[in-house]
Amino acid sequence: MTVGVTVGHAPRKANRPVTAVRHEPAPPEDDLAARFRAGDELALREAYDRYGRAVLHLATSTLANRSDAEDVTQATFVAAWLGRDTFDPTRGSLIGWLLGIGRRKVIDRLRASARETRVVETVRQLPDPAPTGPDPDTVVDRLVVADELARLPDDQRRMLELAFFDDLTHQQIAAVTGVPLGTVKSHIRRGMANLKRRWEVDGAAPGPRPAGISGAR
Repeated sequence: MTVGVTVGHAPRKANRPVTAVRHEPAPPEDDLAARFRAGDELALREAYDRYGRAVLHLATSTLANRSDAEDVTQATFVAAWLGRDTFDPTRGSLIGWLLGIGRRKVIDRLRASARETRVVETVRQLPDPAPTGPDPDTVVDRLVVADELARLPDDQRRMLELAFFDDLTHQQIAAVTGVPLGTVKSHIRRGMANLKRRWEVDGAAPGPRPAGISGAR
């Protein structure tokens, strides 16, 4: 015997109440921000789930390397969590604060990449090893100076590179760049002061002073 099954709506009793399915709403921004600032670890997870894609999009729109963008996203939330006491909900939203941190992390990544590129280029420009070879200490000094120079503002870095690597005098640098002599001296003086401060902070002894920097040449 064959039993037929009819698919349809079951009749509803007239007096039976209809129960609606409730979906728990996402926690409001103010509540999430307050719990995040208070150190609620669950709020950190919720913030990542809610805003992680926005931070990743910010990073990928600037950085060519997906892996770098993911590292920046992770670093953003780590920095935000460690510095959560500095977040002021009255001055802006949590997502705005996170994106601000994300932008700074992207800039840090770009600067680090630029420094790495400059060091690599410096290594490539080193002369081929000779039987006597360059003094290892000199090579190390050049690499250290190249890395430190990459951290300086562009004007200061350019002047110091011409003086250190090309051994140009102040007058020659002014002639090559078209920058007034007084401005050249000012950029070199400020650049050397910045380098000295960095060496003192890092605990390193000052490197060799290039001939083009010493004196009022």
